[in-house]
Amino acid sequence: MNSKTLPLNRRAFLRGAGVSLALPWFETFAGAAPVPNATPRRFLSVYHPDGVGMPLKSDPAWRDWSWFPRGGEKDFELTKVLDVLSPLRDEITIYSGLSHPFARNVHGHSNADQYLTGAPIGDSGPYQNTISLDQAYAEHAGEFTRHSSLVLSTNGGVGGPRGAQTQSFNREGRPIPAMNKPKEIFDLLFVKNGKEAAARLARSKSALDLLIEHSRSLARELSKKDQETLRQYLDAVRDTELKLAKAQKWIDTPVPQVDSRNLRLDAEPKEAKLYFQTMYELIYLAFLSDSTRVATFQLGRENGEGPHDLLSRAVGLGPAHGLTHEVKKPNGWRNLGTYNRYQAEEFGRFVSRLKETPEPNGKGTMLDNTFAMHGSASSSFHLSRNYPIISAGGKNLGFNNGRYLKFGKGNEDNQAGAGIDTDVAGWQGKMQVEELPLAKLFVTILQRLGMETDSFGGQTGTLSRV
Repeated sequence: MNSKTLPLNRRAFLRGAGVSLALPWFETFAGAAPVPNATPRRFLSVYHPDGVGMPLKSDPAWRDWSWFPRGGEKDFELTKVLDVLSPLRDEITIYSGLSHPFARNVHGHSNADQYLTGAPIGDSGPYQNTISLDQAYAEHAGEFTRHSSLVLSTNGGVGGPRGAQTQSFNREGRPIPAMNKPKEIFDLLFVKNGKEAAARLARSKSALDLLIEHSRSLARELSKKDQETLRQYLDAVRDTELKLAKAQKWIDTPVPQVDSRNLRLDAEPKEAKLYFQTMYELIYLAFLSDSTRVATFQLGRENGEGPHDLLSRAVGLGPAHGLTHEVKKPNGWRNLGTYNRYQAEEFGRFVSRLKETPEPNGKGTMLDNTFAMHGSASSSFHLSRNYPIISAGGKNLGFNNGRYLKFGKGNEDNQAGAGIDTDVAGWQGKMQVEELPLAKLFVTILQRLGMETDSFGGQTGTLSRV
């Protein structure tokens, strides 16, 4: 290599290394810039692992404990699994027949990474994810809030490839660590760092400048493989620079004052019901204070273990993942359905909070300006098909609720995959049904949140009838 290369300025070097910080790099998803004083448009995704109960029609458990409703678009009948949402019937939409094409042959233990991305990560081998739906919107809406997004999970951190403990992935496909301790989340949102914050920020910026300066000279001496490693490292540097710039903007802005009387910040997953409600309350307060307009919340990782299993014990059941393997035992479908019911109940409690709160900066209620979705990347027994998804709210965004929307062909009664309790009959079996790409719903969501885009996750176009 020529060691006498002309000196490059810092940003030119970053672009040359494949790490552009300029706004045009974000144009694919960013669209027009949001108006700071406009009514907030919010997005929430709640993910639950391990799918839902789907007994066969011939099984006595079908009438009460099948997750999907019976009936048509408007006259649908909720089973005992979702009847806790009956008071919110006019505020919700239930979807069937949607999945990610690249995930359909992936085992349910490995598919949570794809839920908000739709990326072709495969079931094994090399791993490369893509940007998640929430982060695509966060790039668009995060400029006018203190935090671009709020990333939460019961397990916290990132997990591992195909074992995500976070639903959020940045533009390079790297997982964004999730927070899981209520006190730390509250402090992040509502407790100022103190008088040393500005000084720490200045020191961080100086260190970052020095790091990039050293990286510039180092790049000329590296092999191609090491240059790729450096590129990935500088991707992380880019994230840090953006966060520092955002921190500088907000350093002198007072943190919001919120009513924290409903919070139990010392709650832990072993106190499952209290913990669950506290995490939802933190999301509510973050939205109410306009600290962020984007949030994700993952209720455990696929294949169980850890705090996730404690949530199912909140309703007197054993480990959550084990419930999916015991559906053929006495009361098996009922037990799995009871756990799914509990998940829906807590989501409904959060949705009701939004519905009861007038929009602080606009018309209607907070729910009218929020699109909240609750779903899983599995339906029956680790089958990455026919995702069970509920959305709520978004009236002022153009969403018409009170409906049960079925898509695709050959699964009108939601019986494809029903009754299975083995991998051979499930994800390894052949499915004679057609489903539509979930990413088309994601394009619809992004457009109604105010973004100018026609594609996401390798799919182009919107989902009709939504």
